[in-house]
Amino acid sequence: MAAKTKAAGTTAIRGPVLTYTGDAFLEGLESTMRYEPDAIVAMSGGKITHFGPARKVRTQLPPGTKIREYGKDTIILAGFIDCHVHYPQTQIIGAYGEQLIDWLNKYTFVAEQQFAKKPHAREVAKVFLKECLRAGTTTATVYCTVHPQSVDAFFEESEALGMRMIAGKIMMDRNAPEALTDTPKKGYDESKALIKKWHDNGRQLYCVTPRFAPTSSPEQMEMTGALWAEHPGTYLQSHVSENRGEVAWVKELYPKRKGYLDTYDHYKQLGPRAIYGHGIWLTEEELKRCHETGTAIAHCPTSNEFLGSGLFNLKNAKKAERPVRVGLATDLGAGTSFSILQTLNETYKVAQLNGNKLSAGHAFYFASRGTAQALYLEDKIGSIAAGMEADVVVLDLKSTPIIEYRMRYCKDIEEALFIQMTMGDDRAVLATYVAGRLAYSRPAQKYA
Repeated sequence: MAAKTKAAGTTAIRGPVLTYTGDAFLEGLESTMRYEPDAIVAMSGGKITHFGPARKVRTQLPPGTKIREYGKDTIILAGFIDCHVHYPQTQIIGAYGEQLIDWLNKYTFVAEQQFAKKPHAREVAKVFLKECLRAGTTTATVYCTVHPQSVDAFFEESEALGMRMIAGKIMMDRNAPEALTDTPKKGYDESKALIKKWHDNGRQLYCVTPRFAPTSSPEQMEMTGALWAEHPGTYLQSHVSENRGEVAWVKELYPKRKGYLDTYDHYKQLGPRAIYGHGIWLTEEELKRCHETGTAIAHCPTSNEFLGSGLFNLKNAKKAERPVRVGLATDLGAGTSFSILQTLNETYKVAQLNGNKLSAGHAFYFASRGTAQALYLEDKIGSIAAGMEADVVVLDLKSTPIIEYRMRYCKDIEEALFIQMTMGDDRAVLATYVAGRLAYSRPAQKYA
């Protein structure tokens, strides 16, 4: 337990706590899932300083520390993590009727052109981040637009809130409207300047962001790989094998490559801190390559269903002999909810349609430490333990009348968690703490 610190700046909260100490998929829940029915979490200086049973921790806190009691009908968790999301698409959530490529052309590319104006980018960033906090999401891996000012606006707003965010400027030089294209050199130069400005600036991390192989020429792909190699510790994000038509298109554009993933591999875009959205149609050989290189896949269930793309097989991706790092993602705006609870609801259904089961214990690991591990950040976020960054969410286990009624017949914590992930949404979020500071508190009216 951490040594006593000065009372000033210490925030302490009390209630049931769920966290994880290892990989629930590979090591099992019994050895990794920790549930404390009455615990205290104390936070100071942006970090968790104390965590454990309330009766023990309360005697170790600095004199005069006030403890906020959340009660037995709540659960305290590490803040949720979303590892693939497009903040500029906030304004087109729920756009009707298309599959991937037509959806991009009809809705996405139209909306993204508005981000040439920084005031618009700032307005959307504010809405996006507010909704994240309302949903209990404290970290996200975010696509901006081709405009550098869209990145500046996003990081400025994130920095003001003290959130740990990963984001970057989209790079694309073909197969998109002229207003949304750069050139290989321009994309390289603008991204390099943004890396210098934002990477490791406070809690902000930069992500090199080629949209996907079809919108980058071989020349841009070459320069993208070089840029990433020149800046160790940065991230790289893109899309892979989301839609069968898209997979065929990549083969036409890059006929010398063995497949979609090999296109990125050829241009040196696989490795630790590379995150690829979707991965529905990856072959066994491609999944092995993800395992070998430490490349992560972002599972985007609501988006995959909404665009009719297919069903990602999480169990197969986590196969013990070649486990792939997989994170959970909303993929707004083809994704249909900011809520990680609702995203877990769809993750469970997709698993069922693949003939698999996803327990609630594994699901909540996936939404926290599991996604942190996909991002190589499990030493900083995704768990509640002394020394971790103090990003925390508090859920109301009886957030709506029907959930309150259902909980009367709940037998144990596993069932309570399953009820939350299948019936809960942003209304369940009582409070969200960012770096130990209360960043969101649900309005007093319970069933808002």
